[in-house]
Amino acid sequence: MALETVLLAVGPNDANRIDELASTVVDIAGPAGADVVVAHVFTDEEYETAIERLEFEAVAQADPNEVADRHATVRELRELLAEADIPTSVRGAVGDHGDEIVALAGMTQADLVVVGGRKRSPTGKAVFGSTAQEVMLSAPCPVTFVRGDD
Repeated sequence: MALETVLLAVGPNDANRIDELASTVVDIAGPAGADVVVAHVFTDEEYETAIERLEFEAVAQADPNEVADRHATVRELRELLAEADIPTSVRGAVGDHGDEIVALAGMTQADLVVVGGRKRSPTGKAVFGSTAQEVMLSAPCPVTFVRGDD
């Protein structure tokens, strides 16, 4: 199977693991010549906050792809990937993080999903859930998990 598309899922807690995510994607996508889709999923509340912060006039006028593209974490990742000559595009979505990442993996025909997360205790997973765990169990393709120190 040729690796053509990597979906790099970026969440609200990934700002402190940008270097690890970029390095992992460069190591995988670079040698394969794969395109990278940087995806940012917002909850409804996160989306409304982002629209206000980015000074869109109204929620109805904002496009999730454009909002994601203007997000600081996404911009920084795209800059790091551009330095490594990795072609990128951006996809945004609003909804449940895990569900939307899995849906974007299908829509973009991703061959691999890269998702960040942190180590949690079994109790922490049971109580709070885990987007990364949901993606690993439900994605239509293999998933690479990048663990951060947060």
